[in-house]
Amino acid sequence: MTRLPKNSVQKAYRNGISKKCMYKTYLITGGVRSGKSSFALTMAKDAKNPFFIATGWAGDEEMSGRIKQHKEERNDSWTTIEEKFDLKTATASAIIQNADFIIIDCMTLWISNLMHGKKDINSYVLGLIETLNNTETPIVLVTNEVGLGIVPNSEEGRAFRDILGLLNQRLAKVVDKVIFMVSGIPMELK
Repeated sequence: MTRLPKNSVQKAYRNGISKKCMYKTYLITGGVRSGKSSFALTMAKDAKNPFFIATGWAGDEEMSGRIKQHKEERNDSWTTIEEKFDLKTATASAIIQNADFIIIDCMTLWISNLMHGKKDINSYVLGLIETLNNTETPIVLVTNEVGLGIVPNSEEGRAFRDILGLLNQRLAKVVDKVIFMVSGIPMELK
């Protein structure tokens, strides 16, 4: 696969990345409202059949508003799959439908869903990693970096922070590229 020269990385991301310059798998991490999702959409600008796998669900009015805003950021070429738990199957569904670019947004809500659903987190994570290791379709995972802030004051909050942090480490090891977003600016970590 063709590698982008370091000095052209931000320009290429800003302008959308052509398939011939693209890595297979990406992890985009950063704080809340750092531009992660918008950046992921920019990366897919040349895709003909892009898929968006959404892990969030509208549990209240505020979340409904966030979901609506995210949907408005995507044009009509996007197909959306909503899946709270089984990202392996959701990704396989997109691939079967000839997806040429997949965004999974976001790992943070996915872990929350798995925890609250009392699911076997490790088996779902292994399924996702298997998918990442065996796909030829570009996949971008969006996650939050939650380990840079204060320590949560509840046991459940600390467990969530720890599980998400460990997931992010596992994903960073298996993806081709890791991008850290700060104030809308992509910084290439791997």
